[in-house]
Amino acid sequence: MELNAQNQPGGKVLVAYFSWSGNARVLAGQIAEEASNQGFGADLFEIKTATAYPDAYNECIEAAKQEQNSNARPALSGGANLAANMAQYGTVVLCYPNWWGTLPMGVFTFLEAYDFAGKTIYPLVTHGGSRFGRSLDDIKKLCPRAVIGEGLSVSAYGTNPKDAAKVTAPNRDVTAWLKKVLP
Repeated sequence: MELNAQNQPGGKVLVAYFSWSGNARVLAGQIAEEASNQGFGADLFEIKTATAYPDAYNECIEAAKQEQNSNARPALSGGANLAANMAQYGTVVLCYPNWWGTLPMGVFTFLEAYDFAGKTIYPLVTHGGSRFGRSLDDIKKLCPRAVIGEGLSVSAYGTNPKDAAKVTAPNRDVTAWLKKVLP
């Protein structure tokens, strides 16, 4: 499905991202900039949990695993302004890392907090080799009345977490993908 100003309310794009290491943040910034350059109003929104994850990689992945095992929905910080304005977006680009084969649980919280009916969601996942895992199926379950558009997986393999982000912008794969989904 392609986006155009005629079939999307206001032609606005929301670029929502969750990032621990910085990789998804870098790519979300590129997406927002390129969407704006293509004439779409693009807003950047960070999905941020109220309680930060540990800075140490092993501690972070253990906390993420515990959340997933308990099917937790961590509280998010911010977002009050987004709730009031969500109706203006017809398109959501959702950027997130693959944690334990799916979305971080804070992204589950985000997707359950808003009505995505009639919106198109384009997923972008950063990963260390497992690509989307089951995250696309989880997005479909969480947003059954949304259209899930073509996604993109970007490898961040070899990243030393919490050092400089492995991915850099502009990322050619992201640019090519955006040209397909935001013509």
